[in-house]
Amino acid sequence: MTLIGKAIKKALDIQTRLKIVRRSQKPEKKQLKTLLKLLKKAQDTAFGIHYGFEEILNSSDPQKEFKKRVPIFDYDSIHDQWWHRSLQGEEDVAWPGKVKYFALSSGTSGAPSKKIPVTLSMIRSIRRTSVRQILSLADYNLEPEVFEKGILMIGGSTDLQKKSSYYEGDLSGINAAQVPFWFQAHYKPGKKIARERDWEAKLEEIVRSAKDWDIGIIVGVPAWVQIVMERVINHYKLNTIHDIWPNLSIYVHGGVFFEPYKKGFEKLLSKPIDYIETYLASEGFIALQSKKEMQGMELVLNNGIFLEFIPFNESNFNFDGSLVKSPEVLSINEVKEGVDYAIILSTCAGAWRYMIGDTIRFLNKSNSEITITGRTKHYLSICGEHMSVDNMNHGILSAANDLKVEVPEFCVAGEIDDKIFKHKWFIGTDDKVVAEDFRLKLDEYIKSVNDDYKVERRSALKEMELQVLPVSMFYDWMRSKGKEGGQNKFPRVLKKEQLADWEAYIAQNSNNNIE
Repeated sequence: MTLIGKAIKKALDIQTRLKIVRRSQKPEKKQLKTLLKLLKKAQDTAFGIHYGFEEILNSSDPQKEFKKRVPIFDYDSIHDQWWHRSLQGEEDVAWPGKVKYFALSSGTSGAPSKKIPVTLSMIRSIRRTSVRQILSLADYNLEPEVFEKGILMIGGSTDLQKKSSYYEGDLSGINAAQVPFWFQAHYKPGKKIARERDWEAKLEEIVRSAKDWDIGIIVGVPAWVQIVMERVINHYKLNTIHDIWPNLSIYVHGGVFFEPYKKGFEKLLSKPIDYIETYLASEGFIALQSKKEMQGMELVLNNGIFLEFIPFNESNFNFDGSLVKSPEVLSINEVKEGVDYAIILSTCAGAWRYMIGDTIRFLNKSNSEITITGRTKHYLSICGEHMSVDNMNHGILSAANDLKVEVPEFCVAGEIDDKIFKHKWFIGTDDKVVAEDFRLKLDEYIKSVNDDYKVERRSALKEMELQVLPVSMFYDWMRSKGKEGGQNKFPRVLKKEQLADWEAYIAQNSNNNIE
């Protein structure tokens, strides 16, 4: 069998050398080519006719004309004006043909799921980028045997819900249902278990089957993957996950800041593994970690996604994260390193100038290397403190490291009570920690990286509360909202209704472990 592994590894090495040649094309040329392909393909759709795609293609500057003619959409506006017609079974709305699948976005706990169109063109695009991610493994100097082992994908159910004219489910479930035949021998948990909709039942089946698998790679959201590994270890009375899966070498993650989970992961391992970050959203496969030494991820610029960037600042966004009327929109050749941008997508799934809601920062412009810094709505500025998710993540991580505790989950909310501005933090840890000690550390770290926050803490932002909770309370609340497993993630910033619901849940489920 090692002959197969050696053959695959050799093929990966060849592909890596070829990839160096393909990278020689400038990012702006790749993106212009991508935009022209999208416009040409969709010019006869209702959307393309309405916004004059044919005229855009025939103009002297298609990119400039595209920005002039097509407005920026958020989910509500593009759904109400266009996507609802696809949901009703109409063909050729925003992309040629009928949309067969809609991905239910993970959303925030308690919020209704958005329905994002997933066309066959998008499924093929995601598959091509997934192959690129596999090819990048040549850079990790893995043993040939790893390429013969199983790949455990912890995601949503492949038993999609049938609606009148389409199927809906998690994007992970839609993709898993489309697994190509040549991959099925490596794919775990396999078709039967993958179809299970109930997370607890799926978890039990994975644990029962774990002894029969030889896993080399695990893919999934950190919180749920960690729960799977802990259950397997406890069930078989093991010391680490490597006692049952000795060839586990790679964990592929995405969607959340991973560092707070890393210590918890390493406690479950007996040897180091490689961590690979991906940026796979319901709207498409946007970026991937293409080299081991990369600090971030490389944007995918030539595979069905055209990108634009809006500087995430007060000139372009209101205090609640909503977009101003005429924002500054930049192309990839106009961006700068070290600046946060909201990203706008036009894709082969019929998303056009669609604000996905994520913010990114360029780490290396020449390589189109980015990192995710947060969400436009998960941004706290009730009195001008302008606190981003990136500030929150690194503040929590720094305070946790200083106090030698693990904090895999947290959230924060802003309140205005009788003209008093206040932040309310909830941190999830199973380690012993004094809430006041953590609060003081967190406050100082955020002051050190955010001057606006530092100023407001001396004036308007008078209060900062912090409550310590067991990690399980975060996951139990998600379970109570039907947001367990798959791609679901706990919201980092809670709004009014969510905060009230969350605090009521805490009050009803308090125990002696809460400080």
